[in-house]
Amino acid sequence: MYILTVKGGFSAAHALREYEGECEELHGHNWNVEVTVQTEGLDDVGLGVDFRVMKNVLKSELDPLDHKFLNEVEPFDRLNPSSENLARYLFEQLSSKLNRDGVKVVEVAVGESQNVRAAYRAE
Repeated sequence: MYILTVKGGFSAAHALREYEGECEELHGHNWNVEVTVQTEGLDDVGLGVDFRVMKNVLKSELDPLDHKFLNEVEPFDRLNPSSENLARYLFEQLSSKLNRDGVKVVEVAVGESQNVRAAYRAE
């Protein structure tokens, strides 16, 4: 089994609804995102998935979030824009674009800083 990971990021603001504390107020982060896929085999070139493809797909999902107030971006206009919810949302979006025969997104991790992150994994 091969495990491949690419990293990306975006800057955005959010306010956690019904959170009792500072994070209920508008604040921003430079979010770090990692997407990890697994594949059982390699193609004729010796690649599981081209890193360039993974980076481009990740960028296409992060660009609509970049420099936005996440509370106003669907689905976070209804869903609390926590790191956990962002991880699950990006996992679902990226899976729909990257999963194919032998390749599967297994984890998406979202960090609000270099010191904390939340991950969502395949079951």
